[in-house]
Amino acid sequence: MREAVRAIRADWLLYLFLLPGLVYFLLFKYLPMYGVIIAFQDFSPFLGISGSEFVGWKHFIRFFTDDEFITVFRNTLLISLYKLLFGFPVPVVLALMLNEARIRWFKRTAQTLFYIPHFFSWVVFGGIVIQALSADGMVNSLLALFGIEPVMFLGSKAYFRSILVISDIVKESGWASIIYLAAIAGVDPSLYEAARIDGAGKLREIWHITLPGIRSTIVILLILRLGSVLELGVQQVFMLYNPLVYEVGDIIDTYVYRVGLTQQKYSFAAAVGLFQSTVGLILIYLSNQVAKRLGGGGLW
Repeated sequence: MREAVRAIRADWLLYLFLLPGLVYFLLFKYLPMYGVIIAFQDFSPFLGISGSEFVGWKHFIRFFTDDEFITVFRNTLLISLYKLLFGFPVPVVLALMLNEARIRWFKRTAQTLFYIPHFFSWVVFGGIVIQALSADGMVNSLLALFGIEPVMFLGSKAYFRSILVISDIVKESGWASIIYLAAIAGVDPSLYEAARIDGAGKLREIWHITLPGIRSTIVILLILRLGSVLELGVQQVFMLYNPLVYEVGDIIDTYVYRVGLTQQKYSFAAAVGLFQSTVGLILIYLSNQVAKRLGGGGLW
């Protein structure tokens, strides 16, 4: 205890800067965990948590036995895995390409163009996607030039998941590449100089120096991504989907919104949210252990 007090006194200014972050997480992340109790109650806003009836696992059982559970769970898992498989490598490749750009104005312009979509809300960006893929939108207009009949992309089960994955990549890849660019900037420049002396080309430098140098960053972000595999976020899907594609596009988040929140079944929504968080925690722990076993860095 005395050592802790001495350490705080020695670096009190650093701890002072840390204080706002700690207060934020305490107020908005840890204290609200008390509300998880309503997942085991028939919660009523008028009775409050203390006055609502305790029903145990009722809402969990209802979710797991619902006819739509298999559909929404499968859709959530597949879409998330598609985004992970096709979307996760894109920021890495983009960061590598931007790092190799030597013309300063081109590099800055490209970075700006790649970053801008991130700052659009899904309401705005989703509207752009809807307009582009509508029957008289840009994509169908281009297809018409080649004599192809208009395609109802957002109403087609065959295209909807691909649209979700591609639109997410376009919107977020540029912003996600910032972390990798920062990691690349920390790689020792002398390693590149030594590689050039040995006659290595750009591809060999990237493969043998850059990628190993940012491996720990890639592993950490991959672990965090796996932890949110069941939490795709409601905004994108809610903006783009419709009843025609519920079979392939309805995910856990949109299901909870339709069944739990619009019908004011708060306990049911809390139970599903707790299920998602539990699965995420397990995946983070397992992926962290696998990363450490394979010789890579982990979160802890």
